[in-house]
Amino acid sequence: MNPILKPIICLLFLLAGSICVAQQSSGVSKNNGSSATDELLVEYPASFFRRYQPATALDMLRQLPGFQIDDGTSDRGFIAAAGNILINDVYPSAKQDTPSALLARISANQVARIELIRGQVRGIDLQGQSQVANIILRGDLPPVVRWDAYVRHHSDAPLKPGVDTSLSHRLNDIDYNVGIRIERESNGETGTDTFFDDNSAAIEQRYVEQVATGIDLTATLNASTLIGQTLTQFNTRAHYETRDRKEDSDFTPLVPEEDPRNEFVGNDTTIKQFEIGVDALRNLSTSLVGKAIFQFFLESVPRITSRAITNEDGIQTLSRIANITDLATETIARIELDWTGIKDHNIQFNIEGAYNSVDGTLEQTIDRGTGPVVVDIPGSNSLVEELRADFLIKDTWGNDQIELDYGLGAEISNISQSGDFEQQRDFFFLKPHSILTYSSANRGQTKLRVAREIAQLNFDDFISTTVFEDNELSLGNPNLRPDATWIAELSHERRFGQESVIKIIAFHHWISNVLDLLPLTDTDEAPGNIGNGRRWGLELESTWPLQWLGLTGAKLDLNFRWLGSTVIDPVTGNRRVLSAQGGVNAYRSLLGGNNNNKYLIRLKFRQDLEAAKVAWGWSLAERDRRSLFKVNELDIHNEGFAVDAFIETTRWKGVKVSLVGDNLLRFDQNRYRTFYSGLRDLSPIESQEFRVRHNGRRITLTLSGSF
Repeated sequence: MNPILKPIICLLFLLAGSICVAQQSSGVSKNNGSSATDELLVEYPASFFRRYQPATALDMLRQLPGFQIDDGTSDRGFIAAAGNILINDVYPSAKQDTPSALLARISANQVARIELIRGQVRGIDLQGQSQVANIILRGDLPPVVRWDAYVRHHSDAPLKPGVDTSLSHRLNDIDYNVGIRIERESNGETGTDTFFDDNSAAIEQRYVEQVATGIDLTATLNASTLIGQTLTQFNTRAHYETRDRKEDSDFTPLVPEEDPRNEFVGNDTTIKQFEIGVDALRNLSTSLVGKAIFQFFLESVPRITSRAITNEDGIQTLSRIANITDLATETIARIELDWTGIKDHNIQFNIEGAYNSVDGTLEQTIDRGTGPVVVDIPGSNSLVEELRADFLIKDTWGNDQIELDYGLGAEISNISQSGDFEQQRDFFFLKPHSILTYSSANRGQTKLRVAREIAQLNFDDFISTTVFEDNELSLGNPNLRPDATWIAELSHERRFGQESVIKIIAFHHWISNVLDLLPLTDTDEAPGNIGNGRRWGLELESTWPLQWLGLTGAKLDLNFRWLGSTVIDPVTGNRRVLSAQGGVNAYRSLLGGNNNNKYLIRLKFRQDLEAAKVAWGWSLAERDRRSLFKVNELDIHNEGFAVDAFIETTRWKGVKVSLVGDNLLRFDQNRYRTFYSGLRDLSPIESQEFRVRHNGRRITLTLSGSF
């Protein structure tokens, strides 16, 4: 272990445990300067959202013009999970319990207003975001119980009922929200696959039925209280989930020399999670504010996967069983100091220490009719540990129209792996950044951002596992290193009143040590660093009321992204696009992150008929195909055009009744796999596979309210 890093980490944890600082929404301020101008802060009172008949704070936030919710990521560290949502000027001190989930437990009548913050306001750190939404809660309400009851019909799976309820109350100067959600997991899909030989002649077909069921139970507690001049916040979450996934396939040969067969793949998974977070903020002097954050997360995921092949006589010819267990932990201690002793400046110093670990084990056997034989999977039994420290010093200077946010961060870490692989490595990265903002008097805002960002590695990529659905191994790579990206981004946003907004973003990324699929042999690959690459593109976000078309109470949201990329292919030596990741449905995660799809587009229409207390709407979404470049295979995923619709009303005793239809066109999920006799694109095609999956229509009926 790095001899300098260990005492730094220990000091951080001692400081976080001894400093009792917290934030309060009244009485504690992160800045004693002047109030923000209209260009940097746009206020939306609760009355603005009344026409949308919201049941929760999340319902309100979803209607905030020109704002897309970012819940952060599950990457290691606090900042990656912070997202762009605050509650009473504070980022929630939780990661798995996302800001959206927390807002869904808060009744709409508890919200006083929502602030859209686009620059330095009250010393709030935007954490690199272009804007954040700040939900200001009322403190004068009696106890409130919020509840949801819902049932979902899936065309290819059993019914999915669920109940979600929470209580918000103040007891002896402690504000708390306690919630519980329980639902039945239920998903399914059907499809037909066709296999082709090297001459593109169809040789076999497969009909597939897949169903996944289980139970999902989550309990949460969020509390805050003022201790002297310090307000301490406490967040905890416990989650238990079971998943029983079955895939049943019938193979029908299209050539006479082959026989029919059946293949069954099972996956029985249990997920246990526990998270606790404590944060506090306090005015240490008239110009100095201190904050401490502590987080701990534990996840246990044991699962048993199996694959069995049966011939046409019902005799089992192959059985493979894998017993897999993953145990992950994360512990974070963080200190933030904000100083406003110099006029028009807000100087911040942050330091964070973290310990992360993933312990993976795999026991696999194979039986071809003569008894089970243990299969050795290299790299499948490993413990990966990381000690990491982050430092940041930054200054925000501004006047009425211009704001400059600039600073320098540093990251030092030690990653070790034991078990099947024995290795230890140290990393050090500098992370400078600057954001120049110009805000005009007409609510126009232009931003230029230049920054260096360091990716957080996924420890699962260090450990090998099996993928029975594809009859493949997913090999781990102990030599992974984070990719580093220089980002240049220019954006302009213009707001027309409170409802209309248009925002255009142009960006270019220079990436060092691109994380992609790295060749290990002529047939195997693993996640790895393949060299330097680039990514560039344009984003468009807009919200427009449609009153001018005679559609009273209607609006249209448009999100569009176009992206280009390039990297040297480690197999062919030629330039190609970056591999595209992210989701299986076109209407999920359209924007943001490192999604490398060439284009993504989403249209959302909503009309609120206030007199009738009825709202209805629809959304359309599509994105380009996703390509994965393997050693001897090109794997392309392509989803169809997604159409969703809803109708909701609060006409009956204030209870909100909502009917939502997802994937109404029942779009196909297509997968094209091309296998080569040797290296991809350098050898003749050996075979091809064309998969079609129907993800099913989903109709959800929800009743929600509060008392």
